Amino acid sequence: MTLPKRPGDNASDDMRTDHPTSTIPPTTLTDVTVYTGGHWRAHQDVRVVDGAIASIEDTAHPSDAAGGFVIPGFVNTHTHLQQSLMRGIAECTPLLEWLLAVGEQSVAITPERAYLAAVSACLEALRSGTTTVVEHMWPHPSDDVHDAVIQALRDTGIRAILGRGVADRPDASRKWGFEPRLMQPLGDVLDHVDRLRQHADGTRVGIALAVPNPRSVTDAGMETIRGFAQERDLPVSIHLLETPTDDLMCREHAGIGAVEHLDRNGFLWDRVLAVHCVELDADGRRTLHERGVAVSHNPLSNMRLGSGIAPVPAMLDLGLAVGLGVDGAASNDTQDMFETLRIAAYLQRAVHRRADLLGYGEMLDIACGGANATLGLPEVVGGIAVGGRADLTVIRFDRDYATLPVRDPGASLLTTGSRSIVETVMVDGDIVVADGRSTRIDEAAFTKELSALE
Repeated sequence: MTLPKRPGDNASDDMRTDHPTSTIPPTTLTDVTVYTGGHWRAHQDVRVVDGAIASIEDTAHPSDAAGGFVIPGFVNTHTHLQQSLMRGIAECTPLLEWLLAVGEQSVAITPERAYLAAVSACLEALRSGTTTVVEHMWPHPSDDVHDAVIQALRDTGIRAILGRGVADRPDASRKWGFEPRLMQPLGDVLDHVDRLRQHADGTRVGIALAVPNPRSVTDAGMETIRGFAQERDLPVSIHLLETPTDDLMCREHAGIGAVEHLDRNGFLWDRVLAVHCVELDADGRRTLHERGVAVSHNPLSNMRLGSGIAPVPAMLDLGLAVGLGVDGAASNDTQDMFETLRIAAYLQRAVHRRADLLGYGEMLDIACGGANATLGLPEVVGGIAVGGRADLTVIRFDRDYATLPVRDPGASLLTTGSRSIVETVMVDGDIVVADGRSTRIDEAAFTKELSALE
């Protein structure tokens, strides 16, 4: 496969590979306000060396002018990058009908379009302060499509966990199985996962397994996938109880609900990320908690598709790990984590009729590190810390008058924040967004290329 040239590339391809942190010069963010230890500290210098936060110290020359505010980069725990070319698809249709429409687009995807879609989604994510994306790819038989997505991730500089789609029960209706045209023999898929791991070794891209839902894998398939993932210590992402369909179909075909069906097959452990969980009841919450499973909460997608509202406060009260997901642009329809951050808090406040639920501190912990342990990422609690990975976002409220005046930075971030206030984004100490624009992609040329797509 010949990948499309990145917009703005000349004959040199030196920007198409990852930059090892050892080649990135030390950087100091001077006289900024830092969210650390659960508090805001003004007039700080943050020194970044070899991809890590080396020090956070009082600045030697404080200024009266408002400077930047530094927070950890967001971790988007669930998306489908290819759907950035499917915005608005099957609007106002039930989930299964929507899935069939998305499936047709997924069957037709080419490596070139997959590359453009992934670059588009990653740029949008980075520009809204996201430094890590967890990509849940649908199963697909083309090696070239997967290679194109990995190339896009590397070109944009984002950190990613790429979930390679896997299913072994065919069913074109999607009620008790997965789209047959996108499937391969399970052994071939797992061999490909090992090749992807070799291909991504030494980059910012980690590999995982992505199971569409409990209906798409057989009992034998679950056993094989679990053994493969545990032997290699890989995360596994699975859509679970987005709607009542998982439970209805599992009860019809297996005689038990979806959570019990997975649990009886040993398919719940501490590297499993359960996505959505809108219909997760108290028994299901207890089971996931006992097995160490984390949850990816995707409020905007659940709203768009009419799925409902996940019981997040009950999950948190029980001690379940909960991360925040944007989901794909076919069901959101953006990759804006600020929007998702705000809606995640507001929905729960409305449902529970409590204005004191999910303040900015708790929401930042969820959005920056709520599911990190399951994903194999470093812990992020209470903001940035010395020794932590330098995946950072610098925001400036004065980039958008609609966020001013700032009485409380955290409150302003949660209630008024948008990608317009993102000034700088670092991944491994590498500045991948400066002044709100990508440092790696010619955005003007790229926009023209996207606009020309049919």
